[in-house]
Amino acid sequence: MTESLFCVENLRVAYSSSQLGKKLSWAVNDVSFTLDAGERLGLVGESGCGKSTLGRAAMRLLPPATQIEGRVTFAGKSVFDLNSSQLRQFRGEAIALVFQDPMTRLDPLMSIGEHCLETLRAHQPQLSRRQSKVRAMETLEAVKIPENRWDQYPHEFSGGMRQRVAIALALLLNPKLIVADEPTTSLDVTVAAQILQELTRLCRERDMALLLISHDLAMVGEYCGKIAVMYQGKIVETGAVETILRQPSHKYTQSLLEAALHLQAIGGDEGGEEAEEAEEEAKNLNIPIPDSQTTNNQQPTTNNNPLLKISNVKQYFTLEGNFIEQLFKKESTVIKAVDDVSFSLYPGEVLGLVGESGCGKSTLSRTILQLMRPTSGTVEFLGEELTKLNRQSLRSIRRQIQMVFQDPNACLNPLMKVGESIADPLFIHHLADTTQAKSQVKEMLERVGLTPTNDYYNRYPGELSGGQQQRVAIARALITRPNLLICDEPVSMLDASVQTQVLELMQELKAEFNLTYLFITHDLWVARFFCDRIAVMNSGQIVEIGSTGELFTNPQHPYTQTLLEAAPLLAKQQG
Repeated sequence: MTESLFCVENLRVAYSSSQLGKKLSWAVNDVSFTLDAGERLGLVGESGCGKSTLGRAAMRLLPPATQIEGRVTFAGKSVFDLNSSQLRQFRGEAIALVFQDPMTRLDPLMSIGEHCLETLRAHQPQLSRRQSKVRAMETLEAVKIPENRWDQYPHEFSGGMRQRVAIALALLLNPKLIVADEPTTSLDVTVAAQILQELTRLCRERDMALLLISHDLAMVGEYCGKIAVMYQGKIVETGAVETILRQPSHKYTQSLLEAALHLQAIGGDEGGEEAEEAEEEAKNLNIPIPDSQTTNNQQPTTNNNPLLKISNVKQYFTLEGNFIEQLFKKESTVIKAVDDVSFSLYPGEVLGLVGESGCGKSTLSRTILQLMRPTSGTVEFLGEELTKLNRQSLRSIRRQIQMVFQDPNACLNPLMKVGESIADPLFIHHLADTTQAKSQVKEMLERVGLTPTNDYYNRYPGELSGGQQQRVAIARALITRPNLLICDEPVSMLDASVQTQVLELMQELKAEFNLTYLFITHDLWVARFFCDRIAVMNSGQIVEIGSTGELFTNPQHPYTQTLLEAAPLLAKQQG
């Protein structure tokens, strides 16, 4: 019998504790599994269950003080016995890791091209710079990054484009195993499908194994042959995709499946045959399906004045190039990130903004907040033209417009405790004293599901999982009780069960505080679950806008039709 390519035996991982005598809390507790060459295993579970810790432990990327027990072998050799030189070669050439947060992988002072060249030079110094660049260009092209972005820096890329760079870096050295930790979190359904199709194609052609860590059951079901379900540090169920999705045996697996189907079953009459399949499957599992009228509460009325009005907004960026290029180029390259966008958002409604990564969604949201001034066009909030306001006036009005950013790690100060970060907006806008702020923060922590509140109040962002950080970011945005909340992928890092909880919480807060949402997402099922209207954005322009039901039932634009066709559906995989 041949030995497995990758083998984890009785692995236990505990992070160091500063409290003497405190019993160890195992983030990963007695986990065992094997992975053969060419095999694709999906590891699913809620945020904080230990999925990412497991992936990092297998590559020895955890802090030195971390306590690790058990055995991890690759091609028969113990990973924990490798010396520093062997470990350097092992990472990248044997196993490559695609991180959940691409910004932790990318150096802000290095261009994308230099990232690729550095990786190749470190492992294959015999290659010339020209050979390295050719290989890097081919890999970037495989993940749909054009040649003209070679000299750009990470901050000039959208979250989804940075994720594509991280995947390209993992593929550069042709590893035998890729550990992909939420590799498509920031990507829309079409690009996610392209990336995963590319990864699975490489698995087949190069006999390369894939450990796909994700909270998305539908995605794992479509691209993996096996599923392992993780809960509270343990693998509670493992088996073939068909078995797990059709006949889950563990209660937690059943709850994950029910939550995912619940998202896809909202208002089956609005989503055509696919939605009807999801609704029928949800009924078979006794999942309560809310009435579509209660899910999408407010529809805009022509009698209301818009809360937010965007008129002919353009946001153009110029690529100057280096000094030599400027001498010989007659014209600079212009990127039209937002190209003549207009729409209105009415009080009490939820407008979804969907489209592929890099299409301009996040740039538009930052332009609305005046974090960047538009090239042209107007932004009116409550009848006031924001583009003409000075910095002090903008600061005052931002209390009423808050934002949940796509990357929670980027908006939380790593040196501030969670409670301090959430309370900060209250002090900035002089809305509470210290005692009042602490009380409001604890109440908000409880509302977003971070309990016990005293524990989370005193933690640092680095001690939280990605999903927990996202909930802190949501609490921070809501603490000032804004009129308008701009949400840039607010639930993209959460598993289906927590997504549902957070979205339902946001619905409750919407009714309680008369909130209005601009909801940016690449997840069509989440948009359909949560939004009243949807605007579809492509190449900087809004190509279609309409009610959620109409858009899903009768999409007009070819790009909208492509998005809907690419969205994975659990009911199909169970059929």
